[in-house]
Amino acid sequence: MADVVIKAEKLGKSYLVGHRRPEGKRYVALRDVLARNAHNLVRKTRDMLTGRPVVQGDEVEEFWALKNIDFEVREGEVLGIIGRNGAGKSTLLKVLSRITEPSEGRVSIRGRVASLLEVGTGFHPELTGSENIFLNGAVLGMTRAEIRRKFDEIVAFAEVERFLDTPVKRYSSGMYVRLAFAVAAHLEPEILVIDEVLAVGDAEFQKKCLGKMSEVADHGRTVLFVSHNMNAIERFCRRVLWINHGMLQGSFDDVRTGVSAYLKAGNDRSQDGMWRNNGSEYDNSYFRPELLKVSSEQPHFQTGEPLSNKYAIIFSATGEIRSVDPAFNLGIAVYNDEGLLLFWSMLRDVADTTWPTLECGHAEFRVRLPPRLLNEGDYRVELIGGLHNLQWIFEPLISAPAVNFSIGGGLSDSSYWVVRRPGVLAPVLTWDIQSPASTCQVSSELRVHA
Repeated sequence: MADVVIKAEKLGKSYLVGHRRPEGKRYVALRDVLARNAHNLVRKTRDMLTGRPVVQGDEVEEFWALKNIDFEVREGEVLGIIGRNGAGKSTLLKVLSRITEPSEGRVSIRGRVASLLEVGTGFHPELTGSENIFLNGAVLGMTRAEIRRKFDEIVAFAEVERFLDTPVKRYSSGMYVRLAFAVAAHLEPEILVIDEVLAVGDAEFQKKCLGKMSEVADHGRTVLFVSHNMNAIERFCRRVLWINHGMLQGSFDDVRTGVSAYLKAGNDRSQDGMWRNNGSEYDNSYFRPELLKVSSEQPHFQTGEPLSNKYAIIFSATGEIRSVDPAFNLGIAVYNDEGLLLFWSMLRDVADTTWPTLECGHAEFRVRLPPRLLNEGDYRVELIGGLHNLQWIFEPLISAPAVNFSIGGGLSDSSYWVVRRPGVLAPVLTWDIQSPASTCQVSSELRVHA
């Protein structure tokens, strides 16, 4: 069994957060201001003398970013860390990278750690790209000889040859992260810690990053990878930790199981598959949505239960058309429980002659999914809209009204499938068999040959 290179025991990190006492509409006299300032001065002086952090505010609250975290990472393991924004993922990586000290518990690390936690961490904005490669490498604990040996590979990977003599303060965020990742990945640490590096780069750079991280893992080095890209987590990681509100929700040896549990917990699921607009939410000049609903002629089935060919899912969007524009387009985007976009369907996908007539006023848009298309599982549908796809009215994954729905078992009339069928889709297709007259014997016995 591989050796343990990282071990966290009852790990916790707390911060002091200051709050200003609300005044409301009460009249504040000068004596109240003087008394409050005197009280704050006494508290800050006491904190300074006792070594506690000095925090601004009338009231101080202790906030635990991490609490009771226990896990182990073995040599050569690729560990994914997932969770919502503010869950404590970045704080955990900072503790593991020795940037901040834990408030309680302990963490043991065996090996040299290279961290890429934020874009340009360890870079000096006034220095050139070439100078920052040596500076950042030294910060990571590498010798000058190591950096020189890998210098050409770093530059080629980052694709910043033309800008090596340019101060990095003039770099774009994409150039920043390419160079920072190249330094951290090429200087051969035993442990590589990466926090959301794929959030800045383009698709081609993300592909290069994943390839390089796979290469690092193949050489027996340990990688800790934080990302909101669940496809990258599933593709790259062999194990996953799920953190929520600073606490470890679970450690999963099966990555798909961990990702699925995390995504399901994040879904605000309505039992009737319906979203209603809240006041003026999603207000715009073209279409104000009132309702997004998912319905089915038969909402749920058990595995092996015969189905009607009429089985279908219907998406309905109801709202007010405020302005008719030939460029206006409305549609839906459907995602599976892993956050993978399955398809779009837009109102104006069809030819111009078959476009429905739009008039100002109340309207309902309905689209029927072909029977038996999606597999069993949980799904999310979003209402999207735009003008010639150049200007978003409802932007997918950012500002789109959405609702969640699920498809149960019974996606085939055959009893052959007793569990969920593999794949994203599960269509029932018609098969034709053409063969000559059979001359073989059919036996009901199961023959086992030694």
